[in-house]
Amino acid sequence: MQTVNIGFIGLGTVGCGAIALLRQNRELIERRAGCRLAVRKIAVRHPDKPRPIAVDPALLTSDVREVLEDPHVHIVVEVMGGIDPARQFVMEAIQRGKSVVTCNKELMAKHGSEILDLAKAKGVDVNFEGSVGGGIPIIQPLKQQLVGNRIRRITGIVNGTTNYILTKMTRERRELADVLREAQALGYAEADPTADVDGYDAMYKLCILAAIAFGSRVRVEDVYREGIGGVHARDIEYAQELGYTIKLLAIAQEDDDRLIELRVHPALLPNAHPLAAVSDVFNAIVVEGDGVGRVMFYGRGAGASPTGSAVVGDIVEIARNLCYNAT
Repeated sequence: MQTVNIGFIGLGTVGCGAIALLRQNRELIERRAGCRLAVRKIAVRHPDKPRPIAVDPALLTSDVREVLEDPHVHIVVEVMGGIDPARQFVMEAIQRGKSVVTCNKELMAKHGSEILDLAKAKGVDVNFEGSVGGGIPIIQPLKQQLVGNRIRRITGIVNGTTNYILTKMTRERRELADVLREAQALGYAEADPTADVDGYDAMYKLCILAAIAFGSRVRVEDVYREGIGGVHARDIEYAQELGYTIKLLAIAQEDDDRLIELRVHPALLPNAHPLAAVSDVFNAIVVEGDGVGRVMFYGRGAGASPTGSAVVGDIVEIARNLCYNAT
């Protein structure tokens, strides 16, 4: 059986989740992939740092060159986040003929076109299922199962932190600042919550979804963005009196003239709408196509195991392509 070697750049929450799943279900995954999957090298800033999973010290290195320049590494998994130096590492991996898996939403939203263009030129794969929706399958369904549809509209709750905050504000009649402090203490919100609370995270994810659904090159500058900072407990109370729930929505729609509208903002949802019932840290995305009608994808939008699951799925798909030219 052929072996596909994997190099990781980064070993935080998502990286640990992916490696744990590769170990836990190794025989099942390799049977489905039709090849062996071996983690060959892991580049981290601090090799001696304690981690939630045990890792063979021989696999760890503080020199990312050991991953990028190793001719035996077939797939590079970038789970370090941010734009720089992640972008340089991803581009170099592709230049060297390696396929890439990433869940870096900001990177793919801002530089996805150039990354995918280079990958096409080099004949390698770039998979990024985990960049939107954590463990929820949405990228591949848009690219494959729904490819026969003209997508009319995508409406999603794609940020678990803001959904948790709005859920607590709704249930307990509390103000945003109070709930945010609790979310930070529980690890649902970062010390600097700007990306979530101000809508940047949802904007990046919407750009990725829209680019795939509408076959367009989307710029983050073209998206209307408004976070939840202006939502107060009294707004939620008034909305409920009228039969509505307030959610932070990411919306993409295409009109009959192929003009695309992209926006992220708090919105009133009728309580009967399926997205109104999506609570806490869960995500959900509704896709409307001319053939399939309306379908909804729902699940945990972040975390070690859900996003790690998406990363493993991307690894397996690329491994099949490498071994059997499955595409």
